[in-house]
Amino acid sequence: MNNRTFDKELNRLIMKNLLLAILLVLLLSSCVSNDQSKENIELIGSYIEAVENLDFEAMDNILDDDYIGIGPSRNDSLNKDQAIKNWKNNVENLYEKISYSKSQNIAVKTDQGDWVSNWADLTIVYKENNKEISILSNSVYLIKNGKILKSLTFYNEADALEQLGYVFINPEDL
Repeated sequence: MNNRTFDKELNRLIMKNLLLAILLVLLLSSCVSNDQSKENIELIGSYIEAVENLDFEAMDNILDDDYIGIGPSRNDSLNKDQAIKNWKNNVENLYEKISYSKSQNIAVKTDQGDWVSNWADLTIVYKENNKEISILSNSVYLIKNGKILKSLTFYNEADALEQLGYVFINPEDL
């Protein structure tokens, strides 16, 4: 291959990569948060603040009347009234304090609607024994008309139980 052919091939390759880079930038810029995404992230921030402050009235105002919460297990699901009742029960009987650290939110728009994903390290202090556990949690929220319509929450329940001192035994070993 002579220098001229090599230069043409190199220029073609550079142009191809440049076009791919421009296309990638355009695709990514189309995903950049718009004003609605900012509002949705602020809504989730307010919800997290309500959880940390054990502010059930704020939770009630932020959750849509048709809210459904799913997780952490596949068959766990709650409607709005059940979710608030569950939080109240946990606070009255189990939790002394809940706090989010390293909390990060990202907004995404899909065909199903506007979503906000929250990744956090949650610290929970229990009333009975003052035990403190730390779990990595991901909650994904569907936002509609400025309210949380749906949430999907994922965390390792076994890790939380182990931190509380539970031991897992295979029934076959009994």
